[in-house]
Amino acid sequence: MESIDYSETIPNNVNLSEDRALRRALEHWQPNYLDWWKDMGPDGSAEFDVYLRTATGVDPKGWAHYDYVKMPDYRWGIFLSPAEAGRKIQFGDHKGEDAWQTVPGEHRANLRRIIVTQGDTEPASVEQQRHLGHTAPSLYDLRNIFQINVEEGRHLWAMVYLLHKYFGRDGREEGEALLERRSGEQDNPRILQAFNERTPDWLAFFMFTYFTDRDGKFQLCALAESGFDPLSRTTRFMLTEEAHHMFIGESGISRIVQRTCQVMNEMKTDDPKTIREAGVIDLPTIQKYLNFHYSVTIDLFGADESSNAATFYSSGLKGRFEESRQHDDHVLRDDSYEVPEVRDGKIVPRQVPMLNALNEVLRDNYIADSNKGLKRWNRVMEKAGIPFRLTIPHKAFNRKIGSLAGSHVAPDGTVLTRARWDARRDAWLPTDSDRAFVANLMGRVVEPGRFANWIAPPRFGVNGQSADFRYVRFD
Repeated sequence: MESIDYSETIPNNVNLSEDRALRRALEHWQPNYLDWWKDMGPDGSAEFDVYLRTATGVDPKGWAHYDYVKMPDYRWGIFLSPAEAGRKIQFGDHKGEDAWQTVPGEHRANLRRIIVTQGDTEPASVEQQRHLGHTAPSLYDLRNIFQINVEEGRHLWAMVYLLHKYFGRDGREEGEALLERRSGEQDNPRILQAFNERTPDWLAFFMFTYFTDRDGKFQLCALAESGFDPLSRTTRFMLTEEAHHMFIGESGISRIVQRTCQVMNEMKTDDPKTIREAGVIDLPTIQKYLNFHYSVTIDLFGADESSNAATFYSSGLKGRFEESRQHDDHVLRDDSYEVPEVRDGKIVPRQVPMLNALNEVLRDNYIADSNKGLKRWNRVMEKAGIPFRLTIPHKAFNRKIGSLAGSHVAPDGTVLTRARWDARRDAWLPTDSDRAFVANLMGRVVEPGRFANWIAPPRFGVNGQSADFRYVRFD
């Protein structure tokens, strides 16, 4: 196991002590990060003792240590997966060449753009979730959101390390800018629109961690293929932490569905109004939240036809999901791919060069993966004898980016007029009254072993602990 040196001011496994200039630069950035955390991290939680896991090494079999920690004292640091001796670039115009240990001059601007965009998502999600601790449905859930928050903070550190070490003054300036932007702020928002959306309640949070953190998984997997080896090694370790975030989303939705089904069976009704009056979230509202978060997230993959995607791939900067398992030449100059477009009131396929369609390729990989969780949620309803089923909407639904942007498409893929879309929109996406209802259910539950009425307890606790373990200590 590659251990992490916690004797340093900044824990790391990159021999930071041997690079004095870099260490000084990061130690200068560290207080600014802590100020950002104080201002924008989990609200009102600085004095809580939280049962958190901290990385002790980068071996996936033994990298986590659990103990109580106050979040401002969490040891954020810089952790890279072990170097792979003789690693080669697996795709693009540089296929077969040695992976880069320094930034190639001709790819400098694009690499910096990729790292900054990824880095910007990490603090944004913390900002989006900063007030949710006040309405946590249990100590178990409160601990989980805090774990996600500190790990998103560490992922920011991962990107800032790359910017400082490999991009000089420009990198340092970008690192400062990552602390200056704010989610949802009109004058200085986060780079990607999904990270400027509000996360006002726990149903939205679980949808975010299932769908939007899953986008993070696929983006990190594509970057783990990068010919720039430090970026590849950084993202490979980030993926070990990202898996837990998606689990929190998937299991959270399952627990909400389970509780709703339980109440439906007890009351022998599927009437949404009656279910709401019982203090749980009706299944149609869960579907609306799913529709919104899914459609916002698939826009994160970018335009369906993109010259930037082609450049990133051909340059060896960003690969495909599981690049080594693709059965082609890994250059793609003669390949094509179908992308959808609306033509004559229908969604029809259009063939485009594969290189230009790589955003769509990654989006389709994501869509297939997203359906796995959906099947598990539907099994909860099936076991409860409830005929309702959650569905993933068509990829053209509610799109704001690419050739489908501005089209009016129902969840089943039917192309609509603007008037028909406006008439049906509230049946498919959360309304203000839907959000107000869900918000009204929210309220912090802090007694060990107790859970809010609208969510079922988890099947298992954290790290072998029971569900009634005191995951957060307030004094």
